[in-house]
Amino acid sequence: MKQTMRVFAMVAAMALCLFGAAYSAETIKVGHLADLTGPTGEVGKPYAQGVQDYKDWVNTQGGINGKRIDMPMFDYAYDKNKAVNQYKKYLEDKVVAIQGWGSGDTEALSKTTGDDKIPYISASYSAHLTDPAKTPYNFFCAPDYTTALRAGLKYLKDNWKEKRAPKIVFIYPNVPYGIAPIKGGKEYAKELGFEVLGDENVDLKAIEANSQMLSVKNKGADFAWTGGTTNSTAVILKDAKKLGLTTKFFSNIWGADETTPKLAGGAEEGALVMAGSTVYGSNVPGMKLLMEVTRYPGPPVTHYIRGYVSMMVLTEALKIADKKGQLNGPGVKAALETLKDLDTGGLTPAKLTFTPTDHRPSMTVNIMEFQKGKLVLKQTIELPRKAEWLGL
Repeated sequence: MKQTMRVFAMVAAMALCLFGAAYSAETIKVGHLADLTGPTGEVGKPYAQGVQDYKDWVNTQGGINGKRIDMPMFDYAYDKNKAVNQYKKYLEDKVVAIQGWGSGDTEALSKTTGDDKIPYISASYSAHLTDPAKTPYNFFCAPDYTTALRAGLKYLKDNWKEKRAPKIVFIYPNVPYGIAPIKGGKEYAKELGFEVLGDENVDLKAIEANSQMLSVKNKGADFAWTGGTTNSTAVILKDAKKLGLTTKFFSNIWGADETTPKLAGGAEEGALVMAGSTVYGSNVPGMKLLMEVTRYPGPPVTHYIRGYVSMMVLTEALKIADKKGQLNGPGVKAALETLKDLDTGGLTPAKLTFTPTDHRPSMTVNIMEFQKGKLVLKQTIELPRKAEWLGL
């Protein structure tokens, strides 16, 4: 009996040693800036959870070549000053990369991260962040805002049946995120033959948009781009329906999601969304694992999927950099720029590619439409990777 107990003790000790050996003594430090409680928190929370859930899953699988990812999350509440201060703390902690969030923090830090050589993978999809000649350490994992807008314009024009030029208005908040795609979008709209009408401003925190929708109605707009987030877009759609507008709305990637039918109360029917991912539960190879590791309460929205993919991309780069013995900012950047046709298991509209001269992850956009409270894929549009569109 005593001998049996000694055997059990030895086996248990060996098991503990093996379990402890799953990770080396070294950890990989990564920063994570998120908006959980600020004006973009309604879309920031699911995105941030996707980032964290994928990180946690990687750690359960042995981490990065045996090294655990240490990535605590900081809620900066969409206050770029708080983001800048936390960034300085991350530098002191010697992070090798940062998962960021919005346009305010991303743009405020774009020069600094370049100077400090810290890869910054954000959820700000502004096209001007894709040109490595200007922002060498900025990356993101969805079609940029202008590419998404161009794809929507192409879809609408391809399906336009009347002989006259279609009329379009642009509705967006007066913040960097809202403004980013407007210039490039208007130029492409004119190139396609749209009649571009005046702009309307609707704040991210808007609780009504009656005057703006009345203006859109008086202009006779056939189409309207909405460049806010889910709450402001729902306000726009509800007030448009109340005023009897026949305008067809198409939204930025952050402007609508699976929560919109509840927020808009049916006013979303027929509205389009320029999506940079599939929808939760869709029949794609990568969905099974995503659903298994999801810890977000309730069915996650599409923003969760993009956060998950963002961490997937960083993880692949960390593995490459570590194997090369270059687990630092420049090494992670170089690794990101070797990723070619990265397969996300169908979670994104196309495989992702970064190069040292072009940080546009893909030129492919899923055009989704609200039909009876569900997001339905209408078409996937791939635009040409034009050199003159880089950064615009």
